[in-house]
Amino acid sequence: MRTYKSDVVVIGGGLAGICTALELLDAGKSVTMLDRDAEENFGGLAKESFGGIFVVGSREQQKNGIQDSPARAFADWCAFAEFGAEDHWPRRWAEAYTGRCHDEVYLWLKRNGIAFFPVPHWIERGLHVQGNSVARFHIVWGTGRELAIQLIARLRHHPNAAKLAVHFGHRVEGFTTLMGEISGCNGMLEDGGEPFEAFGEAIVVAAGGLNGGDLAKVRQHWHRDWRTPPTTLLNGSHKFADGLLHDAVGKLGGNLTHLDKMWDYAAGVRHWQPRKPNHGLSVVPPRSALWVDWQGRRFAPPLVTGFDTRDLVTRVCATERQYSWQILNRKIALKELAVSGAEFNPSIRDKKKLAFLRDLLFGNRWLVDTLVEKCADVVVADTLPALVDKMNALQGDRAVDLEALGEAISRYDAEIARGPAHFEDEQLKRIALLRQWKGDRVRTCKFQKIHDHKALPLIAIRESIISRKSLGGIQTDLESRVLDTAGNPIPRLYAAGEATGFGGGGMHGLRALEGTFLGGCVLSGRIAGQSIAGQAT
Repeated sequence: MRTYKSDVVVIGGGLAGICTALELLDAGKSVTMLDRDAEENFGGLAKESFGGIFVVGSREQQKNGIQDSPARAFADWCAFAEFGAEDHWPRRWAEAYTGRCHDEVYLWLKRNGIAFFPVPHWIERGLHVQGNSVARFHIVWGTGRELAIQLIARLRHHPNAAKLAVHFGHRVEGFTTLMGEISGCNGMLEDGGEPFEAFGEAIVVAAGGLNGGDLAKVRQHWHRDWRTPPTTLLNGSHKFADGLLHDAVGKLGGNLTHLDKMWDYAAGVRHWQPRKPNHGLSVVPPRSALWVDWQGRRFAPPLVTGFDTRDLVTRVCATERQYSWQILNRKIALKELAVSGAEFNPSIRDKKKLAFLRDLLFGNRWLVDTLVEKCADVVVADTLPALVDKMNALQGDRAVDLEALGEAISRYDAEIARGPAHFEDEQLKRIALLRQWKGDRVRTCKFQKIHDHKALPLIAIRESIISRKSLGGIQTDLESRVLDTAGNPIPRLYAAGEATGFGGGGMHGLRALEGTFLGGCVLSGRIAGQSIAGQAT
């Protein structure tokens, strides 16, 4: 049996684990990091992400005339989260994040070579409840890939790098105890089945959430607001986000909370080169597209992204077949169509300013053409009857009603023809609101009709629910110590990142303000390392 010994064992090589290890190395501690994935994927899901981080009071906000404060952000957060009376630790973590993210996430990342876009994005504004009252979504220049690369480089070149050992392909399955206290963890090599043990004075669980790696567990914990789990559920998370360590912590008496709180998206499409089972991509839904149900009937009130992501999932899940379509044309697609993640934003990922400006000004032709040519969930036609025929052929029946879809498009286009002063359509009113912020104006069409002969061909995108993030998990206090079901810290056991619902077992409550995932990994990881090293503030 392979055996490893160090001051601290960190389980998980994602962003939270990396930040934990950096703090421990700063304190002179020896660290064993165990990651289940291959070395080329060091950095986990953060490395694949678009790289947005929620920040309060940034220089970018100030330059754009945005007045923000921790108190304002916390008020928005609590309204959006809809915390319950029992949510003591989630609320405490939300308050900690909004108060500490400027110095301990934003400035810390800048000191580590991370730069941000000059204009923050304004998303999750809120629909039925208050969301972000100002723009707080700060995009890393270089996407999450740059974020991971820079922090991994700091690990590799740390003055105490000799105290760090990173072992890949190691699947941790449980914990070892000595004299009634945790002494380490054990498991098997992912490829060969050889057993191993790792011992340390402290163990940190930073192994990710409970979502796409085990869709059966996602279905088991499906939130009651979303009716029943859909037949087609895509994986937009890590292939190893299976909750294996959640189960292990639970066996030790650790408190697992809010496992039904999930951050899924309504606009998932199938990846044409899957790297994991049910591999899905999260489309950023074009705001000027018509969002219709499985029969081609427009949702009423209309679905528009940017306000309440959870509501979109709720509305789609309330339909009979629990999937939907977006209807648009090439002009809208070039301006608005996007896919989340580093893979489909190469100009930002590779930090090519001219290419980014070209895509912004003339449309992202590469992305649109790639989706049209390769994605099985995208169909294209020059006429509406031909488009509906392809939609029905894709689904294998005659579910989409040509007459209903045609009427919805005609009504929408007629409303646009009346002019902004006479808009009564809720979608057009929201587009007008979005375009008031310059960060949205450059990415949103100015009231573009669907059936426009100058904007053909027509495009239909079949969208399924896609599993993305866990908003619940292992409960922790503000020192990232794992708590038992009685609320007491379990000696020597810590947790950080998505495994904790990004802090406290669910610091987002019912909804997330976006950008709080990567930011939550950084903050909770740093706190875990500082706490173990005796440097917690």
